[in-house]
Amino acid sequence: MSEENDGGEIKHKLIEIKQKWARDGRLLTGAPDVAQAQRLPPGQKEVKTWPVLDLGVQPDIEKESWRLTIDGLVEAPAALSYAQFLALRQTENVSDIHCVTQWSRYDNHWTGVTSRELIALVRPKAEARHVIFHSHDAYTTNVTLEVFGGDDVIVAHQWEGEALMRQHGGPVRIVIPRRYFWKSAKWVKRIEFARDDKPGFWEVRGYHNEGDPWQEERYG
Repeated sequence: MSEENDGGEIKHKLIEIKQKWARDGRLLTGAPDVAQAQRLPPGQKEVKTWPVLDLGVQPDIEKESWRLTIDGLVEAPAALSYAQFLALRQTENVSDIHCVTQWSRYDNHWTGVTSRELIALVRPKAEARHVIFHSHDAYTTNVTLEVFGGDDVIVAHQWEGEALMRQHGGPVRIVIPRRYFWKSAKWVKRIEFARDDKPGFWEVRGYHNEGDPWQEERYG
């Protein structure tokens, strides 16, 4: 994440706190292997609001200057402007959010481009196995290509019928409902397809590489 004089101290303090959570196994219930059919994963509590969680840095990106680069091991790399992104087939879907800090929010309405649409656009090469998300605040996180290609994954620009707010990752963010929400990168600017895995910001700081909420994969 980028260094900013007004947010650097806050950022480092929060990073240290969350790294300690990982070392101590904070919030773990010891109840993995809960059936996938159960809507609320173990250790989670339903909330009605959408808490804002960041490290004191919220990039301010104008839609006119936003670009999404999709590259790496693909046959047809793309660099999409916001207008070009909106010109792709748009999809609406509904999914739940599960944050590693123990809250879940049900029935979030998203509008955007499905991951499968983007996969079809760039055509990953046979050796591509992983997907790395890069954000405007230098944040990165990783999932397998199989996870990214899930039928409920969307690259979203709207939430509840309105433009995605800056504090929640606007203008465009990743939404992967079947993983803890730190995997759903805010302020996304690049989607990289790779042969080898590249653990991201939280993954190298003690968080689980997979992040499945129903298996309570909070920490690695």
